Amino acid sequence: MSHSHATSEAKMGENIILIAIITMSKVAGWVSAGMIVAAVITTCHMIFIRFVLNQSTTWQTEAVVYLVIGATLVGLAFVQSVRGHVNVDLIPLALGKRLRKLLAVFTLAASMIVVAAMCWYSYEHWHLAFERGWRSDTVWGVQLWIPYLALPVGFGLLSLQLLADLIGLLLGIDKLFGLEE
Repeated sequence: MSHSHATSEAKMGENIILIAIITMSKVAGWVSAGMIVAAVITTCHMIFIRFVLNQSTTWQTEAVVYLVIGATLVGLAFVQSVRGHVNVDLIPLALGKRLRKLLAVFTLAASMIVVAAMCWYSYEHWHLAFERGWRSDTVWGVQLWIPYLALPVGFGLLSLQLLADLIGLLLGIDKLFGLEE
């Protein structure tokens, strides 16, 4: 964890909403890591069944795909909270403090709008799959609402983390683009 992130977390200790959002992002990060471990174990199981026992597999490939996609979506908020996404800071470096803050607020607000829309539509899709009892067209026939749940959960958590970042920026807790002034 970077020094600026640790400092931001310490300052957020006074704001219960920010603490709750950061805690949810951390839990999501652990769940995401668990899903990746489960995918690796399932892959090893599949290899053992196929190449050691010389039998066919029925559910492993599909489970691994759903776990990896789910881990990616559920882990979005954690990655955002630790600033793990790719960040190109050429433009912020060229701007003055005032314009840099305006750009940061605009970027976070625009991101929140896009991610919130994705959350809304993914919730509708998940609900439709749940309501109609959709199943995958494979031998396993998993109920699709289960893997689809990662969509609204992941985008919802990312929306909350972006909101926490915006609040932290506006309260002066977080640095603009993580840059020194």
